[in-house]
Amino acid sequence: MSTYQELKGLKVKYLSADTSGDRVKEGEIFYNSSGFTMGVHVATASWSSTTDALYPSYNTTGFGAQTASAFVGGSYPGYQNKTQEYNGLGFSIGGNYPESRGSIGTAGILTAGLAWGGNDSSEFESQLTNEYNGTAWTNVNNYPITVAAPAGAGTQTAGLGAGGWDYSGPFSVANTTNEYDGTNWTGGGNLNTARSSFWGGGTQTAAIMAGGDKFTPGTASNYGAETEEYNGSSWTSVNSLPGTTNGQGGRTTNGVQTDFRVFSSSQGTGFSSPYVKNYHYDGTNWTAAPNFTTARYGVAGSGTGPAAIITGGRSPSYVLTSEELNVSVNTITAAAWASGGNLNAAKDEGASSQNGLQTAALYFGGYSGTAVLGTNEEYNGTSWSEEDDLGTSRFSLGGAGTTAAALAYGGAASGGGTVYNNSEEYNGSSWSEGDNLGTARWILGGCGTQTAAIGYGGAPGQKNETEEYDGTSWSEQSNLSTARASLCGGIGIQTAAIAVGGQTPSYTTATEEYDGSSWTAGGTLNTVRSIGAGMGTATDGMVAGGSVGPGTPNYSALSEGYDGTSWSTRASLAQSRIHISGTGTATAGIAFGGNKHPAPTTATEEFTGETLAASAKTIDFD
Repeated sequence: MSTYQELKGLKVKYLSADTSGDRVKEGEIFYNSSGFTMGVHVATASWSSTTDALYPSYNTTGFGAQTASAFVGGSYPGYQNKTQEYNGLGFSIGGNYPESRGSIGTAGILTAGLAWGGNDSSEFESQLTNEYNGTAWTNVNNYPITVAAPAGAGTQTAGLGAGGWDYSGPFSVANTTNEYDGTNWTGGGNLNTARSSFWGGGTQTAAIMAGGDKFTPGTASNYGAETEEYNGSSWTSVNSLPGTTNGQGGRTTNGVQTDFRVFSSSQGTGFSSPYVKNYHYDGTNWTAAPNFTTARYGVAGSGTGPAAIITGGRSPSYVLTSEELNVSVNTITAAAWASGGNLNAAKDEGASSQNGLQTAALYFGGYSGTAVLGTNEEYNGTSWSEEDDLGTSRFSLGGAGTTAAALAYGGAASGGGTVYNNSEEYNGSSWSEGDNLGTARWILGGCGTQTAAIGYGGAPGQKNETEEYDGTSWSEQSNLSTARASLCGGIGIQTAAIAVGGQTPSYTTATEEYDGSSWTAGGTLNTVRSIGAGMGTATDGMVAGGSVGPGTPNYSALSEGYDGTSWSTRASLAQSRIHISGTGTATAGIAFGGNKHPAPTTATEEFTGETLAASAKTIDFD
């Protein structure tokens, strides 16, 4: 008799908990010593929420993988030329498409994408074809016909386009297929059923197309369920979708012919009947799979059979909501902000121990709405406690260090009439005077430790001066490239810091990176931002809240994360606020205080990054 190890190549593990061990594989049997049971890891398909998109979208088309996708064009309500990129954590701005269009055909991956056709607000279709390199679009040889809402498959050098519609006269629904070799389009075998607004996936020599609208001139929409497979030369009709549907939804653009998904949606009557359907094709049959959560139509999709993402759509209003589908042995919990313990007193414009933790943070100085404060509070992961006050009450000051060794510097008296250059050191119980800054300033940026801190920018005016503190004295260093004030907290350490956003005096998206000696340009924020909270490191940082431009309202709950190169969206705070402070890491951060209009707040929010937990089923031998 064969053993389990001979059959599976795996030993039966002896584990103290279902989720322990150095690997988690589907079908892996183990003995759970804590529960005295046998268990097995089983993969299941499930949806989880992820970060909202930067822009709403309808008739937007996606391409790429779940962790490296692009979504191009669409309308909300006017037709757009925007490209949004998704990296598995959040969205960022990509290169603008050469035309403002919706219902564009797409294929390929984020760094080698292909797009063609589409329509504008006057229902004018296009032959325009463009290639994407992950940064910018380049115009290449035109698609053979003017078309909108075609289906696409394949890669940038072996692409496939089929079907679509054309209003250029007379109106027609196409059955043509065209193949792209990286330079030219050439004709392929015709579809058996002419249609538009349908889904495509797979490769140029093993493609699948399904659903769509077969309507003809002078007739109403005629949604179909037909499915066809392509072998590189001709189409073959195979089993139909479970229900008739049009392509106002997404698909797994990098799915294969034997593992393909469509995320069905219907506009119904008057755009009032959005669906949440998810259908899976295994190479032979379609089956209903777990539905996504937020009902909408016109959703954009991307990814593969086991790992997909959808975003946007209408319900009937435009939405930013995004969801991930994963077929995995892990249960995924999306990143999110949650309420923490409230401050003892409402205040904004304070400073934090910028190298603190979610479970060990200081918040000192600030403004109550009527008075400048010298108060100091410490957070233990659950609640705030009053500690020794600063020697000099001030607000909009810089902060660095930890709960046991913090540094406060700069700041101002009421109205900014008096600007300070003095520093104070905290030893975990009391504050004492330190060396003065060379340049008095407030609403500055800063980070680091008590013995290796950095302060930069600030006001009056917009300053570019940078100073370092070595635990004894401050010294002048290389200036910021762009003078600015009202920066978003401080992120990093003295030898690896980033200066984020602020006002120059106009609001800016600029990021600068400091290596301990000089500043260089970094990635730009997706949204102009000032006086927000900063946390994390120069290669894994996050900003939350703040002001997102002049005028009212400009209070924001938006968060963005930085990977050392580019910014992308993160889960939003529960409360929109400016002059907010924060500390911790990009996966375990904390934000507190601030002004949520019209007054300061006591609110604290804690951020937890996305988590995975292996799921297991107990084997019953009875």
